[in-house]
Amino acid sequence: MQIPASSPAIEIAGVPRPATPAPGLLKRRGTPYWLLLPGMLWLAVFFVVPLVSLFATSLQAPVSDNPDDGFYFAWDFANYPEALRRYGEQFIRSFVFAGSATVLALVIAYPLAYFIAFKAGRWKALLLVLVVAPFFASFLIRTYAWQTILADEGIIVTTLNALHLLPEDRILSTPIAVVTGLTYNFLPFMILPLYAALDKIDPRLVEAGADLYAAPLTTFRKVVWPLSLPGVVAGTLLTFIPATG
Repeated sequence: MQIPASSPAIEIAGVPRPATPAPGLLKRRGTPYWLLLPGMLWLAVFFVVPLVSLFATSLQAPVSDNPDDGFYFAWDFANYPEALRRYGEQFIRSFVFAGSATVLALVIAYPLAYFIAFKAGRWKALLLVLVVAPFFASFLIRTYAWQTILADEGIIVTTLNALHLLPEDRILSTPIAVVTGLTYNFLPFMILPLYAALDKIDPRLVEAGADLYAAPLTTFRKVVWPLSLPGVVAGTLLTFIPATG
């Protein structure tokens, strides 16, 4: 028996086998890759190329003892242990400060994101605008503002000194000031991913936990926290990586 050419499938031993996809279907399957192309080119030009250039620069060696004479490419991998030997304390301090700021930002941001997602109601949009509002001012202006707030003669330091709560009698140029500044500047990067993850949680799941006589803390630990973990991971990375830098 002759099988028509337009048959969508051919049966072999009772098992249907799809026919060759139509050209239009192949084009539609390739569309996502074409859409990815501009972003991939952007990353290649502005991320991969500078990263390779920086890596090549890190392997250079000085032409002479005088740095003004310049450098040449020498595959000098000894630069890395030398940098760790000279600046190891600074590297460790950067990770400690960034980790402290990330934990503090998570502690502050999670209750706020939870409130916006589940309790804010029609005020959600306004609260989200207030979260990102500091970005309307530059990073430098916000830093100078904090220097004014935490100045030695300011009301905060004066009050804390009156209560004998500051071991060094000041806040500026101390680890407290660094961690506080990092936490403030990167707090929106923690709040927004957390809000996005919490807002996707179906409130009926929380109601189901209450209907099954689970305590609020148990419902949070068994339902809300696991479902919000993608936001926790994203917020942690978006805060820790730039804070370390």
